[in-house]
Amino acid sequence: MNLIAMDFLSDLGDVLTRFVTESGFAAFFTGDGWKNLIMIAVACVCLYLAIGKKYEPLLLVPISVGMLLSNLPLAGMMNEVVLQELPENATVPDLYNIMTQYANGEMAQSNGLLRFFYNLKGIFPSLIFMGVGAMTDFGPLIANPKSLLLGAAAQLGIFVAFLGALALGWAFPNLGFDLNVAASIGIIGGADGPTAILTTTRLAPAYLAPIAVAAYSYMALVPVIQPPIMKALTTKEERLVRMDQLRPVSQKEKILFPIVVTILVILILPDTAPLIGMLMFGNLLKECLVTRQLADTASNALMYIVTIMLGTAVGASAEAQTFLTAQTLGILLLGVTAFAVSTAGGVLLGKIMCKLTGGKVNPLIGAAGVSAVPMAARVAQKVGSEEDPTNFLLMHAMGPNVAGVIGSAVVAGVFLKFLGG
Repeated sequence: MNLIAMDFLSDLGDVLTRFVTESGFAAFFTGDGWKNLIMIAVACVCLYLAIGKKYEPLLLVPISVGMLLSNLPLAGMMNEVVLQELPENATVPDLYNIMTQYANGEMAQSNGLLRFFYNLKGIFPSLIFMGVGAMTDFGPLIANPKSLLLGAAAQLGIFVAFLGALALGWAFPNLGFDLNVAASIGIIGGADGPTAILTTTRLAPAYLAPIAVAAYSYMALVPVIQPPIMKALTTKEERLVRMDQLRPVSQKEKILFPIVVTILVILILPDTAPLIGMLMFGNLLKECLVTRQLADTASNALMYIVTIMLGTAVGASAEAQTFLTAQTLGILLLGVTAFAVSTAGGVLLGKIMCKLTGGKVNPLIGAAGVSAVPMAARVAQKVGSEEDPTNFLLMHAMGPNVAGVIGSAVVAGVFLKFLGG
């Protein structure tokens, strides 16, 4: 009887030992497991910012959850099938041996759930742009075409980050920041997550995780990053400037605008077709008034579905082993610099326009030239209303805001065209 009890206790001990040593908790204390702990902490901080502080929760919650799931050891949410090529002169026995190894699980793991989302990343940016187009009113831009200049000025950070990445790549060759990587990093300055993902997927796929996470994180932090820059670069008198009411825009103008922009921009830069084409298609669905159901689907159900899948895929790509690197630190620093310079570029051109028009342009709307729609426009309204609660700048800021969306897509098209994307 004692022998039976001892055998039982021994077997139970073996089971408990295996349970402990093969659990995710044990993985934290082996190899690079400590990196997973850091990424889990980062994911929790991002969840706090999204839920507790309400910093762009529709983006930040899916990203944070994807980051959390992909960094839980042994969960396998980002596992990827590894295929082995057949020998050049393969025989039937060779094929049988390979199939046997796959059947035994020796050569591949099944794809994790989030890997399926990640593998579709190439089409998500275009679908997001279609939804943005279906939600966006281009009326303020049509009514005030000068807004295009503010949107263009707010792309300054893209080129500053591009040059900065090249300089870092020259100073520290181990970072691997070549022309393609530098271009992908620069797009962060446009505060346009989908454009950053599309550009990076085609130019520098190995750097997708840090670039995408940086782009979306800084988009979520627009209300934190922009106001100090806007206040530092403007005077109280400039922030109090009231702008004339925009002229009414006819329905015919709103219908013609997406058609004309699609034709002209894509003829000049064919590489912008996936973004500009879908942006203007979504807007046409909204403005033509005969496809209301399609516009509602694109701007609501489809937009939210794609946001969930894209957000979790972006977060899941931030696995500890590939994310906690010197390259990531450089990208995050260049990204926030690019974002700050883009904001400053828009505000400074706004100041120039204010002087040239005799005080008819409020420089704050220049900060909305980044592509975070409509968040950046709301920030301009908020900063302006702090000086004068009766000063309504939102519609004026929407002009540069939507111009920034077009501008960042055009810059991405230039990079793709000339860098072989």
